[in-house]
Amino acid sequence: MSAHQSDALPLPDYDQLPAGSVEHRIRSLGSDDVRRLAEYEQAHADRPQVKEILAARLEQLDAGAEPSQGDARAGGPDIPAGTSGGSPVSPAGAAEPEEPLRHGKHEM
Repeated sequence: MSAHQSDALPLPDYDQLPAGSVEHRIRSLGSDDVRRLAEYEQAHADRPQVKEILAARLEQLDAGAEPSQGDARAGGPDIPAGTSGGSPVSPAGAAEPEEPLRHGKHEM
């Protein structure tokens, strides 16, 4: 899958989600969607912890577990709303440089 195809995954911004977020967000997905994520994970980031989480959820679903209610595509603290990416920090907000304190020299 290309970067554009990753947008078609059942979880938004999947590539940026930490393992803990993946674990909670996949609860509302069916086995087909979890399999798609597992295949994508294997082919791309290949994170061992995420692969274990996805495999465990597939086992649960195959054993008869039902997806929970909720929307896996909804925003949450791991996907801030309205961000354009990048850092809001700029050089204008940086601290003024100071001469470092040296032995025998102190501030008054």
